[in-house]
Amino acid sequence: MGLWTLLEGLLLIVNAFAILNEERFLAPKGWSLSEVSVGKVKSLKGQIMGIIYAIQYLRVPLIFVNLVFILAKLVSG
Repeated sequence: MGLWTLLEGLLLIVNAFAILNEERFLAPKGWSLSEVSVGKVKSLKGQIMGIIYAIQYLRVPLIFVNLVFILAKLVSG
C-alpha cells in the first residue's frame, strides 16, 4: 500500500462525510450539532461532529480535489 492509495482512501472517507444528511442519518442517532452543547465540544463526539460539519462546509473545494485525483488517475493509467 503506497501513499497514493492511502490518500485515495482518505478522500473516499471525506466524500462519505460530505454527503451525510443530518436530518436523515445523524439526528435520529443523536449526532446533530444542536445536541452537542458548548461544554461537550471537547468530547470525542463533539470533535467528530465538528469534523463532519467542517467537511460539509467545504464541499466546493472538495469537488476540485476530486477532480485532481480523477485527472491524476486518468493520466497514470
